[in-house]
Amino acid sequence: MGAYFSDIFKGLYSLFIGMGITFREFFKPPVTVAYPYETLKMPDRYRGHVELIENEEGKPNCIVCMACARACPSDCISLNGEKPEGSKKKVLTSYVLDFTRCSLCGSCVESCNFNALEFSKEYNLASTRKEDFIFNLLQRLEDRNK
Repeated sequence: MGAYFSDIFKGLYSLFIGMGITFREFFKPPVTVAYPYETLKMPDRYRGHVELIENEEGKPNCIVCMACARACPSDCISLNGEKPEGSKKKVLTSYVLDFTRCSLCGSCVESCNFNALEFSKEYNLASTRKEDFIFNLLQRLEDRNK
């Protein structure tokens, strides 16, 4: 019989503790964001997918040295370039990132000595198709400049 009343007392005690916490939280302002109408500002250290950085002329800083592709442990970066006739430098012709394989380790950004790569602040990448996560970064850079 004593255990019966002890269980009732413990249950009431935990109920009052929970109701006290609920009562305190009821008067605090909400922290929910109305997503489609409001968006969060991503912190400076947020790591989204990799993006190319452009120079003053709107062209990518990449000189096709392949350091990022060699540094990538996931092997998710593929890039190609060609050397135009009469030019000293290679020109980037394609830069493809397979974000489904990327581990966001940052090795590619750290290995780039020419300030050609950075992490984006884009965080809303929801899709049900795998093809939507294979990014042509050169095309995205050209679309950003338009």
